Amino acid sequence: MLDRKTGEQVDFLFAHRAKRLANTYINTAVIPSLCRKAGVPTADVRGNITSHRARSTIASQLYNAKEPMTLFELQAWLGHRSPEATQHYAKITPNTLARERNVRTIEVLVDRDAVTSGAAASGEPWQYYDLGHGFCTYTFFEQCPHRMACARCDFYTPKGSSKGQLMEAKDNLQRMLASVPLSDEERAAVDDGQAALDQLLERLADIPAPAGATPREIGVPATATLLPIVAVNQGKG
Repeated sequence: MLDRKTGEQVDFLFAHRAKRLANTYINTAVIPSLCRKAGVPTADVRGNITSHRARSTIASQLYNAKEPMTLFELQAWLGHRSPEATQHYAKITPNTLARERNVRTIEVLVDRDAVTSGAAASGEPWQYYDLGHGFCTYTFFEQCPHRMACARCDFYTPKGSSKGQLMEAKDNLQRMLASVPLSDEERAAVDDGQAALDQLLERLADIPAPAGATPREIGVPATATLLPIVAVNQGKG
């Protein structure tokens, strides 16, 4: 089919009877359906998952990569007519900078054997979020309300346990970093001391953990996990 921007013959990812699908249909029907089949949420902390989100994410990653594209290379890759349109992906605004100052990172151990063998697709744990004192295997850890104060539900494995030690001894583990955005209350717990931390723990006491029970029902004192802050660069020279 013909690409309206470049005039070239291309293969569209989403097409029906030799016609490209409308963006609205892709975002309201196709992507939600794919998310349900994959068992992942249709939205995250930034909003709904859309086709443009994927394009935007890839463009931002290309600009902020270890060997990044220049603004003009990114403009050509995106098919923009002017660099002004491309700057949306390349420039960090004050609002974005303020949001990213409330982001922390956590190390994630990925069990590649579980992925390649199909065990992960069958529901076996394959991601292990390192909390310092233990590991969390909840796939959507960044959306867990207890991410900064682990309730130690069934997704939790202590590092000192035999299960935790066996996991760390696996040969084919890949270490990665995941970004976790903090709420204002979580940020206060990090910056304002014990009183703010105690207030956060008390509020979470009756909120169910991913496994279903609340911290009060589990009966294990929550332990705050202060994740290292992400360094944010305002731009490239």
